[in-house]
Amino acid sequence: MPLTALKTAVLEANLATVSHGLVKATFGNASGIDRASGRIAIKPSGVPYDRMTPDHMVITDLDGVPLDNRLRPSSDLDTHVVLYREFPQIGAIIHTHSTYATIMAQARRPVPPLGTTHADYFHGTIPVTRDLTSEEINTRYVAATGEVIAETVGDGDPLEIPAVLVAGHGPFVWGRDPQEAVLNAVILEEVAKMAWHGAVIDPQPPVISQTLLDRHYLRKHGANATYGQ
Repeated sequence: MPLTALKTAVLEANLATVSHGLVKATFGNASGIDRASGRIAIKPSGVPYDRMTPDHMVITDLDGVPLDNRLRPSSDLDTHVVLYREFPQIGAIIHTHSTYATIMAQARRPVPPLGTTHADYFHGTIPVTRDLTSEEINTRYVAATGEVIAETVGDGDPLEIPAVLVAGHGPFVWGRDPQEAVLNAVILEEVAKMAWHGAVIDPQPPVISQTLLDRHYLRKHGANATYGQ
């Protein structure tokens, strides 16, 4: 993808997090990567969303080194870099402090597959990381955040459950491209909201069967998907 197109797509993803109500103030960030060139485009640090243009997006290499010095990249850049290295399948990452997903992250509560809304986009429970150690926080906090996300995904397919809740922090979500990452962030917030309200009715709500989970997930994903045109 040409860098101009990547910058535009990443800007649109950042603005979409605001229009969908997932971000307030300057919290949150979105990035995208062109795998062919190894270039990452990411939101600049602290720039108000209503002032951002494609040219504000900061371009770095896969080591997180900015390729120009006009603006500083998001303070979460090193987390994104770790995830791009660990998950070669993904093309975009979004971090928000969206209300319900962050509530679940702060409570150290995974988001279980309680219904088919969840199953359409997440092929199982959305996990929560362990807490970072004091050493990790004090020495390499941002990169360690990416590492604990990768640790939590483990040998799983990051595209089957394209989100992790970072304990005490908030959600990180990804996709094959910025548009898909935005959609996954929107659905994550919705299913986290449903799970939170479901726990008010029943502290241990039942999850759907594996059969129903597979039926809904696989109709939209994979080689034999039947959903859509």
